[in-house]
Amino acid sequence: MADAVIVVALLLVAATATVAVATRDPARQALVLSVLGVVLAVLFTVFQAPDVGLSQLAVGSALTPLLLMLTVRKVRRRGRDEEHER
Repeated sequence: MADAVIVVALLLVAATATVAVATRDPARQALVLSVLGVVLAVLFTVFQAPDVGLSQLAVGSALTPLLLMLTVRKVRRRGRDEEHER
């Protein structure tokens, strides 16, 4: 039973990472990266490393995608402002 859970968690990580790489839009990439962070946290918990899983949950699922979304928003806003000036 434990081996099946590990295999499922690894397959979820592989599928989510593939989707993150294949996504072109930076905003959607940040959202998929957040999902990948949650799946990795589950994987670490399955491998009996809950402290690493909690760190991954905080940083990989919340903080990093939030910073990416804020950066994408600022870059897009700056691009729109430059177009209006022309």
